[in-house]
Amino acid sequence: MNKTALINGHIYTMAGSVLEKGTLLWEKGKITAVGEKETLPPDAEVIDLQGKTVVPGFVDAHTHLGILEEIYQEEGDDLNEFTEPLTPEMRALDAVNPLDIAFRDAVCGGITTVMTGPGSANVLGGTNLVLKTAGNSLEKMVLLPQSGLKTAFGENPKRVFSEQKKIPCTRMGVAALLRQALIDAQNYMAKAEKVASSGDVFERDLGMENLVLVLEKKIPLNVHAHRADDILTAIRIVDEFRLEMILSHGTEAQKIIPELQKRNIPVVVGPTLSSRAKVEMAEITWQTAVRLNEAEILVALTTDHSVVPIQYLPLCAALAVRHGMPEEEALRAITINPARILKLEHRIGSLEVGKDADIVVMSGHPLDWRSYVERVYINGKIVYDKL
Repeated sequence: MNKTALINGHIYTMAGSVLEKGTLLWEKGKITAVGEKETLPPDAEVIDLQGKTVVPGFVDAHTHLGILEEIYQEEGDDLNEFTEPLTPEMRALDAVNPLDIAFRDAVCGGITTVMTGPGSANVLGGTNLVLKTAGNSLEKMVLLPQSGLKTAFGENPKRVFSEQKKIPCTRMGVAALLRQALIDAQNYMAKAEKVASSGDVFERDLGMENLVLVLEKKIPLNVHAHRADDILTAIRIVDEFRLEMILSHGTEAQKIIPELQKRNIPVVVGPTLSSRAKVEMAEITWQTAVRLNEAEILVALTTDHSVVPIQYLPLCAALAVRHGMPEEEALRAITINPARILKLEHRIGSLEVGKDADIVVMSGHPLDWRSYVERVYINGKIVYDKL
């Protein structure tokens, strides 16, 4: 039986409506109907939720899920290629362990899609990817094999390579390396065009190819930055090369709201459910997400798993509400907003006809700490059932 219907659910569609006694129908992994008065096919499996809450699968747009495994040390740590400051040729796709137990934690918490990628030790760490959180076959889980190129500013690359006595030891060094890498990629593009016109064989370079994707705006720069000055440096380079940028962390992003507004730069804020783990996180506060949202900047919340365990993403949204973010906006920050930031809003982030049937059934309001996840569907298939 391919058709399934949830009836009598309190449905948060995240598409502008909340249905008190709604019906949600899907077939072959795609939503086919959502509303309060829907005619059900006679061959559909019907599940009466009796007032339970239904939300779209939660989305975390910045994690290291499957790359930095929780219970392993060296054996399961594939986060950073520490050997060089510039490693744009790396792909997180080649590091993800789909059997990492954290995927199970994600599903139990209602998180059905994540962006996962390299750490922030390198100025350029490699490409991120976006994937669903259930399935033993990585290829079947992946939505975007290369969703962005990771670049890091601030303390992390300075610390790592200062210890190795090599550039970058300063913020100047970080910016210089990134800028030169982008110039090298421009030269690579020009050479490729020249060789193609002559008919000669062109020697490929995987790192340059990933940088070309950024220059051609096929993927964004995923910028790791906490301090306002580092964010401004990233913006300066993005302006210079006319790139697209997603800001991750943004601890001090509220200090430069006009610059972010001017360029429509989205911000994935967090991990705010964390300690002041380093100097550049000194001003960590839930007010960052609240103020950015008030300024109509596209905001998502992140756990930065495994900094904060992935299953606590809804708790992050609840804490944002405690500090002033409206409930609907907080829910958007873990559903449709990250979907838009990842350019996957046509598939995930809300319960609408034609979208993936990524569905979470909860015992109560999704931002009430007493509520718990009862069932999770990914692509229409049940992947968790507490009942």
